[in-house]
This record gives sequence, structure tokens and C-alpha cells, in this order.
Amino acid sequence: MPKLPKSKPSKEILMTAMQIYETLSDSYDNPRWWSDDPYQIMVQAVLVQNTAWTSVEKVTQAVKNNLTPERISALSSERLEALIRPCGFSKAKAATIQRLTAWYGRYQYNAESVEKIPKDDLRTELLGIKGIGAETADVLLVYAFHKASFIIDAYTRRFLKRLGYPFKNDMQIRTFFEQELPADYRIYGWYHWLILDHGIKKCKKTPVCDSCCFTNCAFLHNRYS
Repeated sequence: MPKLPKSKPSKEILMTAMQIYETLSDSYDNPRWWSDDPYQIMVQAVLVQNTAWTSVEKVTQAVKNNLTPERISALSSERLEALIRPCGFSKAKAATIQRLTAWYGRYQYNAESVEKIPKDDLRTELLGIKGIGAETADVLLVYAFHKASFIIDAYTRRFLKRLGYPFKNDMQIRTFFEQELPADYRIYGWYHWLILDHGIKKCKKTPVCDSCCFTNCAFLHNRYS
């Protein structure tokens, strides 16, 4: 995993986007990548909504022989719902997967054809699919179609709030990251997993502040002040 160019230390308490990345990448192992299969990413990005990743992995293993757009599109709604039931909300998620698969079919299930679409146009297309929200759209942009679109989820919002950033909405968060980071989808993907790892291991709902790599965290200072 490449390092970003080292940024100059800030005199402010709040870190830059690059400094956060440097701290995370120095503190955790190389971040994971989602998958090399664009369609698997599409299905898993829907399945993981409001459920644990362990459930997604279980379903992925169970349906691995059917995990192609051609086979999924041939399944009845009832059969697809039964296959993905361990992930919860099976009726709604099955319908979303079917709509997403139909959209992908417009491009002959060819990820390279989709990659040729400008990022903003592609994001608009994805958001136009019922059941695909902003977070899922950005996951697909980064991991499936290799576009630099920063992924903002609950872990990111909580993490930044605890660090002391006064962002009022996701647009401000997006601007914070995208105006400084290189427009490299790999950096965006790794950054997302690093924040996820930090949120799972340290910055939980009930945070584990001992030995946290962010010693300038506003939450930590307020907690012990």
C-alpha cells in the first residue's frame, strides 16, 4: 500500500485528511480490499446494509455458485429472498439486487464499459436505482468501478465527531477529504477500510481509548479533563 506524501505538521489541534491517513496507516496492518469481482461487490454492498459482515460472508459462501449476474437474474424473487435471508430484510434486498442487476445488464455485465462513464454521471445513475443510497453508491464507485468517490458511513461520522471536527453534513465531510487527497480510487478504498478497522477496534459506540493512536482526540481530552 503506497503512502501519501508526508504533510507538514499542523499547528492546529485538528489534523488534515492526509495526517489522519498517515496515522491510521502507521497504526494498522495493510487495509483489506473488497473483492476483484465487480458483481460480487455489488451484491455484497446491498447485503451488508443494516447487517453484520459475517452474515454477508455466510450468504456469499452459500450462493457462490450462483453469484453471477446471469444466474441471479434467472432466479425468482422467492428463491433469491430465501438465499439471502440470513442478511435480513430479504424481500427489500432481493428487489434491490434484481434492480441493480438489471441496470448492470444495460452494460452487458461489463465493468469496463461502466468505468467509462464519468464519475458524477455514474453516481447519479446508481442513486437512481431504488434501494441504492449514497454510501452504497460510493462503495460501488470505488471498489467495483474504480472511481475516486469518498465513502462516508456511520463509522466515519462518529470518528470525525470525536476528533472534534465541526462538520454539519456529509457534503462538508466529502469536501474535507476530496479537496486534499489524490483522486486515486485505491487511496479512497484503503482509507475506508482503515477507518472501518479503527471503528471496530477502537472508536466503537463505547470507545476503547487506551492506546488509541489519536492522542489529540477531542473526545479523549474531554473525557479525562
